[in-house]
Amino acid sequence: MKRIGFYSGSFDPVTLGHMDVIARSARLVDVLVIGIGIHPGKAPLFSVQEKIAMLAQETAALAKRTGCRISTSEFDGLTVDAARSCGAQVIFRGLRDGTDLDYEMQMAGMNGAMAADIETVFLPASPGVRHITGTLVRQIGLMGGDVSSFVSKDVAKALKAKVKLVKK
Repeated sequence: MKRIGFYSGSFDPVTLGHMDVIARSARLVDVLVIGIGIHPGKAPLFSVQEKIAMLAQETAALAKRTGCRISTSEFDGLTVDAARSCGAQVIFRGLRDGTDLDYEMQMAGMNGAMAADIETVFLPASPGVRHITGTLVRQIGLMGGDVSSFVSKDVAKALKAKVKLVKK
């Protein structure tokens, strides 16, 4: 039986923090589905198609290196339902600090009540990426700041190009 994991987020943009969790998750499962959450109340900077392309580019070498098949899926409902629909036995969640832990523990409890057969696994952020949030990276990029410490070169380039389009 293949071990299938699910990791969700908005990935707007894909940060080194996201990649830390993805890389560590990929070592634990045979298949990792990255769920791109779509929230009707939020106006993302990148389209779902752009996020899918970024994630494919960012994870290609990792998939080869780990032997884990990595794919993406978009969803607009509950994370636990999206995980179930792709056959996941585990949901991975990254933790940066105690605030994340409090929130994620509540979510894990609710998800466990709705789908007792899907485990939640918390992965503490590596020290070098613990401070990175997509929201802050987006804000720094929109204000013309240097995001190269928080995202890959390719994502930094995509963010810079997107900011130019938005500011026109």
